[in-house]
Amino acid sequence: MSATLYWLRQDLRLDDNPALLAACGSAALLPVYCHRPARDSGWDFPRLGRHRAAFIGQALDSLRAALSSRGSALCELQGLPEIVLPALAREVGADRVVCERIAAPEEEAEALALRQAGLQVCEIWQSSLFLPEQLPFAIERLPAVFTAFRRSLEQAGPQPLPPQDAPAALPPLPAALPPLPAGWTPREPPARTPVAIEPRSSFPYHLPACHGGEAAARAHFQQYLARGLPHRYKATRDRLYGVDFSSKLSPWLASGALSPRRVWQMLKAFEARHGASEGSGWIGFELLWRDYFRFLHLQHGARLYHAAGLSALPPPAHDVAAFQRWRKGETGQPLVDAAMRELSASGYLSNRLRQVAASYLIYECGGDWRAGAAWFESQLIDYDACSNQGNWLYIAGRGTDPRGGRRFNPERQAAEHDAQGRYRALWSTA
Repeated sequence: MSATLYWLRQDLRLDDNPALLAACGSAALLPVYCHRPARDSGWDFPRLGRHRAAFIGQALDSLRAALSSRGSALCELQGLPEIVLPALAREVGADRVVCERIAAPEEEAEALALRQAGLQVCEIWQSSLFLPEQLPFAIERLPAVFTAFRRSLEQAGPQPLPPQDAPAALPPLPAALPPLPAGWTPREPPARTPVAIEPRSSFPYHLPACHGGEAAARAHFQQYLARGLPHRYKATRDRLYGVDFSSKLSPWLASGALSPRRVWQMLKAFEARHGASEGSGWIGFELLWRDYFRFLHLQHGARLYHAAGLSALPPPAHDVAAFQRWRKGETGQPLVDAAMRELSASGYLSNRLRQVAASYLIYECGGDWRAGAAWFESQLIDYDACSNQGNWLYIAGRGTDPRGGRRFNPERQAAEHDAQGRYRALWSTA
């Protein structure tokens, strides 16, 4: 059997990685990650901002060390996957690429391009709590409303598959590992984006406890469980700032440094010891939302990226000047401006404020929801194509919200969630 490339995408971990385990049957294996060239979002700013780039760099450094401890290495390339991976395969004598399957249109196009370049591509679905084949309906019959989806699962009673442990060792590297003009050899990692230090951040990834690597992800959730915080999750999840008001799992789930099935297993072990509660159950509820947005991508694909989304609404208007004020935190609305300053300065924003900010852009600024989704993609360290697209469509009334969109009153939200004005004071400056 010839060499295999294991193409890391949004699965920057060794634990519970079925695609990696499948690739381990090869005689030689080279794990590889592609850093795409700088790309414009289409709205006059880059698609990959400094915070997410830095956080991914941390995850890759952790992964590199874990691979090295198992007799392997990490090859990082600069370039489009459909160009650099076929060239790498020729250099090392590989004819097969194994990777996780991602249902977003751009990621599916990349895999197709590799096949058209003559490579065998084995894609394995592994990013959700449940597998598509575990659902009590075909993807084509996925319920149009999340509540119906959740109830169907609860009635059918499937359970997530147990997570698979990381392999103790990996196949040897291919014999031919020449210097690669398009990037770096496994022994020469690229320079990383400098980590931004923002002491006000609710997810201070400049500190070891919030490092982007797999070990930090597991350690974070273990301490969250040890302190009994799941029991208060539902009561605190709508707070606007602080580390402990929510689980903070989303950055690691987005990069794939943490498996949703591992989270589920750890959560259920916690409930077995300390009892289930509405709060701990709500964490599972959020994982189901994450699954639902992934299955929507399997069902609808590129339609989720069209201006109308799943609706029959006309294309949205777009006020360019108002959008610029919104993303810079210069709208004059104190809560929204504070949120946008936090996002730019730290790469993180609470779920409540994401909804408020998205609503304000769409309904008060007359902005195109796609521009807002692109700004979140650029800025958020926990950007995930499926969840980001699904949530923006939901707020815009072009997705699966049965109420036809969500319009938030920022004054009312401030009175309810920031009555003392502490959040607004904290982020009164950039």
